[in-house]
Amino acid sequence: MTSFAECGLAVGHATDVEGATGCTVIRGAPDAFRCGVAIVGRATGTRELALLEPGHLVSRVDAILLAGGSAYGLDAAAGVMRWMEERSRGFDVGSGVVPIVPAAVLFDLGPLGRFDARPTAAMAYDACGRAMPLVTEQGSVGAGTGATVGKANGGPVNGMKGGFGFASLTVPGGPAVAAAVAVNAFGDVRRLDGTLLAGCRIAQDSLELAHAERILANLPADAAGPWDGNTTLAVVMTDAALSKANLLKVCNMAFGGFYRVLSPALSLYDGDLVVALSTGERKAHVNQIGVLAERAVAEAILTGVAEADGFGLVPAARDLVG
Repeated sequence: MTSFAECGLAVGHATDVEGATGCTVIRGAPDAFRCGVAIVGRATGTRELALLEPGHLVSRVDAILLAGGSAYGLDAAAGVMRWMEERSRGFDVGSGVVPIVPAAVLFDLGPLGRFDARPTAAMAYDACGRAMPLVTEQGSVGAGTGATVGKANGGPVNGMKGGFGFASLTVPGGPAVAAAVAVNAFGDVRRLDGTLLAGCRIAQDSLELAHAERILANLPADAAGPWDGNTTLAVVMTDAALSKANLLKVCNMAFGGFYRVLSPALSLYDGDLVVALSTGERKAHVNQIGVLAERAVAEAILTGVAEADGFGLVPAARDLVG
């Protein structure tokens, strides 16, 4: 159970265990917030994330949606907009409001669930209503429900369970920084001491880890494999007063958390991105927030994978005891 009330935000999940998909909403509680984004993936699925770039006029965002379902999951943002509109929250255009709800999706259309199971607008609406400034659910929930990791040895059938993780850090008398991450990575997941927490396995019926770095270090130039559909989505939150340009710098620094615990990180086959939110007016140096963001992202990734449940369909980190 983790509180990040200092950031003035709330997190809510909607989870479809049978379909192995879901969505996570991060919304203001109740105010809008400043927001920036950095995208390094080559095949990301997004909605309105371009608005978060420094050159765009939009200065405030009402909510962020992370969802499974690949491109189909982007439709779920309509549920967040409806929830916001009913409460008159959004950009005031005179005759009403237009909620600003950027969204990003990950690929979870197999092998855990049904291809036709996708996060819906009704699920996202429900997640908004459930959102709290206290994160109690991690692992195979929300956007992490159908997530997998360790797909370098033949794809997700020889991989392990990913998930949703959260971590928060507070400097005494200083800023608060938190990270929410949906971990659906191509690579292995390593603890901070370098040991493997989860990753690709040598075969579908084995719990022996194959080590993605070894596989890729010996990869032939013409190698081909079922490696598509990997994305790790991270949202960094802080009560520090940061401009969109400085939020972009925080996003870039937060990728250091990926390098700490994903092996490999930011591969050719990952559609990774980081969004950074600023909710307060606390004065803080951007480098301080960036360093804390890197640490929080790494911790959130590890927690999300450690808490994940494979539903008896794919091994999870908890199955590798010893």
